[in-house]
Amino acid sequence: MNEKHVFNIGDIIKVHYKIKEGGKERVQPFEGTVIAKRGAGISRTFTVRKIGNAKIGIERVFPFHSPNIDKVEVIKSQKVRRAKLYYMRDPKFK
Repeated sequence: MNEKHVFNIGDIIKVHYKIKEGGKERVQPFEGTVIAKRGAGISRTFTVRKIGNAKIGIERVFPFHSPNIDKVEVIKSQKVRRAKLYYMRDPKFK
């Protein structure tokens, strides 16, 4: 595991992801809560969930070994008692 991916389930992180638009490349941050990690080896992924405009939940799955991830910042670390936080999809958590 890379040093840039030291976070746990329940942490609030900011993923700086490189996006190519035409001939240009920019970095777009995606900040949210890590609700799942899955897989092993090169196919390992993590899922980040945030609440967007109009209280709509947005989830995005990132590969751990993606060359498009510039960096991952841990904003806040939290202790949780579950391996998967799928219960955060429930409307009362919005």
